[in-house]
Amino acid sequence: MPTVFVRLLDQTWFAVLARIVLTFAFWGSGLAKLIDFQGGVAEMAMFNLPNPVLMNILTIVTQLGGSLLIILNRWTWLGAGALAVFTLLTIPLVHHFWSMPEPKATQAFHTATEHITVIGALMLVSILSRHTGGAGNGPKRN
Repeated sequence: MPTVFVRLLDQTWFAVLARIVLTFAFWGSGLAKLIDFQGGVAEMAMFNLPNPVLMNILTIVTQLGGSLLIILNRWTWLGAGALAVFTLLTIPLVHHFWSMPEPKATQAFHTATEHITVIGALMLVSILSRHTGGAGNGPKRN
């Protein structure tokens, strides 16, 4: 690997930037639901979720809390795990492509597969955090 890339990958700021970028969809959505709380409640109702106010609160807490844990590299496994479960649950609750008519079914299928990819990235950030010794993530391993 070229030295310039090695130096970049060894920079602490670059790791922080990577965690911010990885969690962008979550903290962006969480902030939007917090800032426009009634819009978030309406979104929960649109998907026929029970108790839309509570679901919006839980979504905000999960998205912002999970993102913050990952960005700070503190208890990363917990933040990534919460976001992974949240992301997985959106597939049967929101992106249930198997029960939708076309073209919505194809769009929902692509969204569901993208969600699986995000879950893989969340798994990877947990592994990397453990190996780099982030707080609450277990011992640094060589």
